[in-house]
Parts: sequence; structure tokens; C-alpha cells
Amino acid sequence: MLNIPQTIAQELSLKTYQVENTLELFSEGATIPFVARYRKEKTGSLDETQLRDISERFSYLTELEDRKKFILEAIENQGKLTDELEAKITASLLKNELEDLYLPYKPKRRTRATAAKEKGLEPLAELIASLNLPKAPIIPLEKAASDYISEEKGIKTVEDALQGASDILAETVSEKAEYRAYLREYLMNKGVFVSSVKDDYPEGSTKFEMYRTFREKAIEIKPHNILALFRGESEGILKVDLEFDEDFILTYLEAQEIKTKTSEVRRFYQAMIKDGFNRLMKTSLISEVRSNRKAYADIESIQTFEANLRELLLSSPAGMKPTLAIDPGFRTGCKVSVLSETGQFCEYQTIFPYQSANQRQDAAKTIKTLIKKYKIELIAIGNGTAGRETDEFIGEVLTQIETKPIKVMVNESGASIYSASDVARQEFPELDLTVRGAISIGRRLQDPLAELVKIDPKSIGVGQYQHDVDQKLLKKKLDETVESCVNYVGVELNSASKELLTFVSGITPTIAQNIIIYRNEKGVFKNRKELLKVAKLGPKAYQQAAGFLRIREGANPLDNTAVHPESYKVVETMASDVGVSLKNISQVAEKLKSIDLKKYVTETVGIPTLKDIIRELEKPGRDPRSEFKYATFKEGIKEISDLKEGMELEGIVTNVVNFGAFVDIGVHQDGLVHISQIADQFVDDPNQFVKVGQVVKVRVLEVKEKLKRIGLSMKL
Repeated sequence: MLNIPQTIAQELSLKTYQVENTLELFSEGATIPFVARYRKEKTGSLDETQLRDISERFSYLTELEDRKKFILEAIENQGKLTDELEAKITASLLKNELEDLYLPYKPKRRTRATAAKEKGLEPLAELIASLNLPKAPIIPLEKAASDYISEEKGIKTVEDALQGASDILAETVSEKAEYRAYLREYLMNKGVFVSSVKDDYPEGSTKFEMYRTFREKAIEIKPHNILALFRGESEGILKVDLEFDEDFILTYLEAQEIKTKTSEVRRFYQAMIKDGFNRLMKTSLISEVRSNRKAYADIESIQTFEANLRELLLSSPAGMKPTLAIDPGFRTGCKVSVLSETGQFCEYQTIFPYQSANQRQDAAKTIKTLIKKYKIELIAIGNGTAGRETDEFIGEVLTQIETKPIKVMVNESGASIYSASDVARQEFPELDLTVRGAISIGRRLQDPLAELVKIDPKSIGVGQYQHDVDQKLLKKKLDETVESCVNYVGVELNSASKELLTFVSGITPTIAQNIIIYRNEKGVFKNRKELLKVAKLGPKAYQQAAGFLRIREGANPLDNTAVHPESYKVVETMASDVGVSLKNISQVAEKLKSIDLKKYVTETVGIPTLKDIIRELEKPGRDPRSEFKYATFKEGIKEISDLKEGMELEGIVTNVVNFGAFVDIGVHQDGLVHISQIADQFVDDPNQFVKVGQVVKVRVLEVKEKLKRIGLSMKL
């Protein structure tokens, strides 16, 4: 059978030992973040992407091998397994290729061919097949078929007998693996997706207008196009077909199947092949091409979602500072929540800046009082309804005080989802939904990653046709992205929420809850070893998790770094050799630059790990995320109606898709920078030029107020 590690190594251009060691680590329960960071010696410094590729390919090939065993056994039990067939099945590396080989032997529901066989027409089919040879005798088909007429079996005429034989031969032809593979590839490369809007929908009445007369080769169709086509089809608005040259296909099948020069047998075979293709191959092959393009679109769209989510989760934290968080509103007022420098909720007020002049004055007074009382350094304002008006109101208030907090508009996508969630109810059972929403907005500004992990990624608004893609795959990939981001940044053990802890390598939801319980009962963790006292957190979980958990002011300075406890002795030896105390840990790295690292290499700690340790010691406890930046929206621009062509504005990228990027310019409706307007050069992939959360300068190209569409350009 297949040597899976060797196969994966060849496919991914890796060394076999790298794959074997990686799979061994996975089998022992090691997580991808742990292996990527702390087992470089074993894997040859493979990164997370390579490790995930190995994991996914291993799962695919393992499933394939299990399927092969089942198929081989099933065909063997039928007594039809030949050496040639066994060799083909064993060598197969693709699931659809394997299923093609199994198709002729696969138990199936009653078909026209099985009905014909039950009537005893298989010998007739075999006779006609024997006549389809260059030097076969000439026997009139009607004469051959007349021997099979039987009232009892329901074969009343010669035509009935020949049709039954044709059904048997058609099924045989349609199940030939090599034909299916050839035609599948032909349809993929030469087929064209065409669409039209159904007659019930006059021009200009649907969101699928660009697909009214759409044509695109299957092999070239863009992911967003295929997802839009299938959505329009499922909503009953579009009619979608795959067009191809059927004559070419029939000519190909005839060339493969017809060997005789006898005109009667040739005509019989031509009719049989046409029937077999249209009845038994056409629909299933078209379905396979559609499924292939859908899977491709799913993967591409999910990758876009992953990239956007990663940028959003890793966007710069404004820092753990006293924060005033505002969930804006007109009629119901603005909910104002105060958060401490650790993100703890302090108090809330409701202000009404838009009801009357007196209430606006009262609102301003409340804001100034809260700023002074809590020494506020950050003000987070949700960008939803009344967001720009509230931004301007707060701007007015800040002109009246000396020490001005930083004022930032915060994307509030998903905040309402969080505020109504079980997580929010458990955290703030006594608070109103909108107050919880304000708290979430404020915490997003302080630390986006810590807050956004509490929300289903699909609710954050950075996807592309996210409800149309494979939901199981989407969840898996987004969970992997969150896990990767959390472990990349590291987690403060003494302040992390249960939701954040759950994404740490090796920590299950139960262990996360137990950490919270332990922290509440015993107080803050003083060192990483104390984790071993947490219920159900054993040595294995400790090994996987410890390096990703930080203790800011613990007894051991190394506990606030990404240095794994298993390497502490090496670091202590290094520090001792250069005569520096661990209390002055950052000085160790500088002194080590003049020392040969090879002297510290052991069986488990090699040069890659030692280099990582030194990088970590240079800036212990440093947050790897970039420096905080924020956009300043233009004064007086609050609604689409305020926009004019040619205006130059500052905005924040909220979503990047295959066809461009969406930018928040402060008018409650994101504008689209089409892929052709992103740069002064050709752009194939928008992700190479813009990222979610990036502050950009744009120019207004067009405004369609009724359709709520804004066209923007980033070209100079």
C-alpha cells in the first residue's frame, strides 16, 4: 500500500524525516502552534502553514487508503478483482479517480441495464460486442435479437431485445474510468458557465444584473462569480448552465468504442453511445465540474476570510488604558461604559446629545466628569448608527478640556452578537444588551484579539459569500486562524478570559474554566509551574500550553516570555556564563552575541531554538503586533449625501475580497475600491496591497445614493 509520509514529502517538496517526525508529534497530541515554535529541531523548522498542509494531506490520504481497502475487499468478494485493477486502485491518489475505478462494481439501485440482465439479455449484449471488431462475422442484429423475444419476460419485439442490449452496453461504456476522467477534464477546460435571469425578473430589478448574460470558462471563472451564480440559482433568480461541444464528446466516445466497419453495428453503437452519454454520464459529470468549481471557490473564499480575520485579530491594540466606550444611538441615547486599564467594567451612563440643547449640555458634562474621574486615556466610539455624529460631539467636548484622550472610531461588527450571547450574559448578567455592546467596543480598542475571540468569526464581517461556502470547512479554518493568532501573540494568564484561554495550545474549554476557577479561589498565578495544580491540567497539557501563557510580574522573568520552561535551564546557564542576573534578562541577549551558541546545544535544544530564545530575550514580554494607528474621518462628512466625486478622504479597510477592498470612510456605508483602483500597477491579489484594519487614503470616484454604492480609488 501507499507510503503516506514519503508521498506527502514528495508532494510538498519536503524531506521524509520532516514529515515522519511531524506525524509522530501529532500522534502524541502535539498542537500545530506548539510544534511550529518549540519543535523546530525535529521538523526542520517547518512553519504553521507547512504543518497544516501535512496534517490535511495525511487525513486525506489516510481516508483514501481506508477507502481502497474497502473497495478491494468488495471487488474481491465479487470475484472480479484482477491484478491490473488492483494495481490501478492501489496506485490511485485521488478520490474521484478511485470512485471511477469502483463504479462498475459498486452496488447500485435497479437500472435499465440490470432490468435487461434480469430478462436474460446479457448474452445478446455480449454477442453484439463481439460483432464490434474489425474482422468480426456479419450477423444481422434483428436476426440475433429474434432469439430473445419472450412474452413471458416482457420482450415482445426485436426492438425490445436490442434496446435491452443497448442499455447493458451503455452502462458498461458510461462506467469506464478512463472515459470519465477524460470527459471530466474536457468539461473543466472547455466547458463554459452561462447564466440568464429568469423572465419573472425585469431588467434592473435584481442584485444579479451582471449575470443576466454572463459567460465564463469553467477553468477561468472567479471564486466570487461562481458563488454568486449558485446563490442566484438557489434563490430562483438565475438559470445556470454548463455549455460544451456535445458533438466533440460523442465523436471521442465513438472513436474509442467503435471498431467495426459494419454499418448496422456502427449505427447501433452510435445510438447506444449517445443515449449512454446523455442518460448516464452528462448529468453526473456536469455535477462533478460544478462541485469542483464550488470547492475551489470555497477554498479561495475561505482563504480570503482567513487572511482578513488574521489581520483583524492581529490589528494593533491601543493598549490597556482607562477607556470610555460609547455605543451611539439617536432615539435611545448613547450608552457610555467606563473600562479600567485591565478592561474591567467600572460604570455606565446613558446620554442624549441629540434630543435638545439642554440634554446636549448635560451629555457633555457627563463625559467630562467621567474623563476626569477615571483619568480616561482612550475613547472608543462604535461606527454604527449615530457613530459619526457622536464622534463630532465628543470632538466638541474634547476642545473644552486640557488633557485630551485619544478618540477612535471602532468597527462594531458583531458587537450585538456578543452582547446577546451566553458569554456576555455570564460576564454581565445584570447589564442591558447595549451596555454590553459598549463594553465590547471599548475592549476591542484596548485589545482586539482578546475581545474578538468571544465572537463567532462569521459575525465579524470580513468574509466573502461566507454563508455560501462549506460551513464545516469554514469553521475549521477560522478556528485554526484564531488559534494561530492567539498563540502567536501569547496570553496573559492572570487576566485572560475563558474564551481566550480556550484557544491556547493544549487547553480545552474544561481546563480553561478550571484555570478561571483556580484564579478566583487562589489569586493570581505567581509562576507557570503553578498551572500543574489546576484540575485536569496534566504534564502533557502543561507542555503544550506553558510557553504561550505569560505572567507579567511573576517570580521568574522568563515566565513573561515565549521561552518554554523546558529551556529555562539552558537560559540560566547562558545568563550565568555572561554574568547577568535573570532580573536583567534583556542584557543577556546582548552579551550572548559574542558567544558560540553551539556550546549550548543538547539532544533536545538545537540552534533554531537557541536563536529563538535570544530573539525573545532581546525584548522580553514584547507584544509582536504592530504599532497602534487610527484613521481621522473628515469633518462634516457623515452621510452618503455629503460625498462628492473627487473628494479625498481617510478611511479604514474593513474587508478585502477577490475583486477589491471595502473601506469605511465614516458614512455608515463602506465604499468599494475595485481591484483595478487599488494601485497604479496591475493588481492580481488585493491582499498583497491592502490589509483589514489598514488606514488608507482614498478618492471618491462615484456615488450611487439610492443603491448605497460608493466607488473609491487608491490610485495616486
